[in-house]
Amino acid sequence: MLMDIQMPIMDGYEATRRIRALENTALSSVPIVAMTANAFDEDRKAAADCGMNGFISKPINMQEVIKAL
Repeated sequence: MLMDIQMPIMDGYEATRRIRALENTALSSVPIVAMTANAFDEDRKAAADCGMNGFISKPINMQEVIKAL
């Protein structure tokens, strides 16, 4: 799943934490890849810290998307 980090009501980090906290392991273990315009090291770390499996920065490079997925 591609997860946008900057969503209006709940950011992608919180959404990922909530997905990871689900009791149903089929849902809680779905692969999640961050998709954001923020490409700093601290952004990559925040994505990993909340349980995301990968990180793609915008503008999107289709080779990076394919590699991440």
